Amino acid sequence: MLQRSLKRSVIGSRWRSAIASWQELDWMLLLLTVGLTVFGGIMIRSAELRAAETDWWWHWLIGGIGLTLALFIARSRYEVLIHWHWIIYAITNLSLIAVMAIGASAKGAQRWIAIGGFNLQPSEFAKVGVIITLAALLHAKPASTIPAVLRALAITGVPWILVFLQPDLGTSLVFGAIVLGMLYWGNANPGWLVLLTSPVISAILFNVHIPAWLIWTALMGVIAWRTLPWPKFGTAGAILGNLVGGEVGHIIWGVLKDYQKQRVILFLNPEKDPLGGGYHLIQSRIAIGAGEFWGQGLNKGTQTQLNFIPEQHTDFIFSAIGEELGFVGGLCLLFVFWLVCLRLVLIAQNARDNFGSLLAIGVLSMIVFQVIVNIGMTIGLAPVTGIPLPWISYGRSAMLTNFLAIGLVESVAKYRHRLRF
Repeated sequence: MLQRSLKRSVIGSRWRSAIASWQELDWMLLLLTVGLTVFGGIMIRSAELRAAETDWWWHWLIGGIGLTLALFIARSRYEVLIHWHWIIYAITNLSLIAVMAIGASAKGAQRWIAIGGFNLQPSEFAKVGVIITLAALLHAKPASTIPAVLRALAITGVPWILVFLQPDLGTSLVFGAIVLGMLYWGNANPGWLVLLTSPVISAILFNVHIPAWLIWTALMGVIAWRTLPWPKFGTAGAILGNLVGGEVGHIIWGVLKDYQKQRVILFLNPEKDPLGGGYHLIQSRIAIGAGEFWGQGLNKGTQTQLNFIPEQHTDFIFSAIGEELGFVGGLCLLFVFWLVCLRLVLIAQNARDNFGSLLAIGVLSMIVFQVIVNIGMTIGLAPVTGIPLPWISYGRSAMLTNFLAIGLVESVAKYRHRLRF
């Protein structure tokens, strides 16, 4: 009788321990991402309602696999990754090199590796690899010095170049957002981050408005004088870098593929080629405008149901949301993304160490940038770069990457220190 009672007590204790371990997760964050995945499948189905082949069920299937992986990662201790970050970094770069050697090409880009009939996009998974590597480096040595910042940039530069050469301009821009966000959280001087991005802005201003370019260059000189440890040399370098930025812009422009150039040019004036490169953007804006305040109703959008927008289930899925659910639907979606970002910030603030905090901020930077650029390009405020809307756009590798990232953040949330009385 005593043995039976002890056995029940042990089993009950194990069940209580298991339940308590699951309660440590940030369930709001997890439920929000699952809700976005379900909603994405509904909108993909609407966009493909009259198509011969549909992908909405694949969207949910990959989402289910991603959720399972996220829960498995959440139960594992994230600190272990500190000892594996160089191996993860090497695998990330080797997979990107493999794409260039044996990858499959489509639409002028070589981005996928076919494995058992399943196309994997290593550049998507490389985002998580870069986040883990940078978090480990900045955990060991914060970005409060110029050498630490340069080391982080050099580490990010290798996968960035490999992705840019595929070419995949959109994903390479995401890498930039990740490293800037993590450097800021890693105690880098904000002025240094402005100086890092200043040559890019100079390259744009030089080709758009010369007086604005000159004012910007002078402003960068002032920032360099106020923030860099060697004011005279730093100021001269900042001004020189911005002066050279215009010419570098011409060089980079020559490296871009023709379709990438068209995306940038037609973003400013899509009516120059209404039946070619500007067609997507024009039709997307028409669809979103037709939704007005309340939308035309699910499965009732004219532009969406008559297939006016090619590949609407991927990069331009927000146009279907805007048309069928209107301004209210789009605003609700933005509110959900805001809640996701809020949870990520809270987890970063309450993490037990800098490594976990930096992981959460890296994921936050990735998601925020993708949401802003994707929605911006569908309404004409950003160039068409091929960046998917997280958990909403159809994309197998992107979906798995997003859930892997959430699994890492959930592990940070689960193993944070808690006060117990």
